[in-house]
Amino acid sequence: MKPKVSIIVPIYNVENYLSRCLDSLLAQTLQNIEIIAINDGSNDSSIKILREFELRDSRIKVIDKPNGGVSSARNEGIRIATGEYIGFVDPDDWANPIMYEEMYKNAINENVDIVMCSYIREFEGHSKIKDFNLPNKVCYLNEEVKTNFMRRLIGPINDEIANPEFLDAWGTVWSKIYRKELIVENKIKFMDLNKIGTNEDTLFNIEASYYSKSFLFINSPFYHYWRANSTSVTSGFKPKLINQWMYLFTYIENFIKDKNMDKDYYLALNNRICLNTLGLGLNTINKDNRSSVFQKVKRIRSFLKEKRIKNSFRKFNLSQLPMVWRVFYFCAKIRFATVFYLMLICIEFLRKVIR
Repeated sequence: MKPKVSIIVPIYNVENYLSRCLDSLLAQTLQNIEIIAINDGSNDSSIKILREFELRDSRIKVIDKPNGGVSSARNEGIRIATGEYIGFVDPDDWANPIMYEEMYKNAINENVDIVMCSYIREFEGHSKIKDFNLPNKVCYLNEEVKTNFMRRLIGPINDEIANPEFLDAWGTVWSKIYRKELIVENKIKFMDLNKIGTNEDTLFNIEASYYSKSFLFINSPFYHYWRANSTSVTSGFKPKLINQWMYLFTYIENFIKDKNMDKDYYLALNNRICLNTLGLGLNTINKDNRSSVFQKVKRIRSFLKEKRIKNSFRKFNLSQLPMVWRVFYFCAKIRFATVFYLMLICIEFLRKVIR
């Protein structure tokens, strides 16, 4: 029988978390699923754990491949998926037992291409629900998918700027299921992180939402996003990030041009570029960056002087931001690198204390 949902799990050196993730998938109340576990060249005991789970349940399909990165692993999973819908789970996260039953049921009942749920951020010792401040269900059809969902993925406009922390909250793939035909027929794939650095999820969703005729948001936190994994490949210092993000921004801009989108999409991208100076800054002060404080400040000053970032800040409306963020991004706008650096240190401290 054809699976209702194919769940793709890219795996690289996650022996401490993998069993928890797979147990949560095997416990799904939606029984007719396939779990495609892609071992992406792990050199710990991940493959041993996968083989043990494979023997336990025939719904688990283990693919062992040389390391190629998370995008390569997910693309391989898409290639062999046989379900009506496709979902993604990261191997250090886990899913509520009713997640896929509820999302699939809503997908079928509402006849939608993409279903998204909210999620819970999990830390050592406490949890925090991501509050999207929306009704229980929100559905977009046809052009509404682009204007209300895809544009938001590209970047915020108007009063959305007031919440920079929501910049990529909509862009995750693990909070969604996608009609398989939508992905396959439009040849949507994940881009190599060596090219773009991060945001492969957002790019995937931009393309998926462009071709989608329907999108449903369910305001229920079915997914558990583990934030305490210090060994995650996303947590280290990325020395090439500024160049990779310039490539990312150009790619999105070309997509907007090719699809003849209106000025709101260009404004959204412009605002993303400005808000992303926070990410560039946090990457610079990352504990894995062994440079001196002087070198870090110099690096910050260098990317704030980058032509594209300077031009974006000329059009950026600071008045939409809360006061603290207004001061922070004003320092970025006038390229006051030393104060920008000091504020980054405070932001990083507060991220760890408050979370």
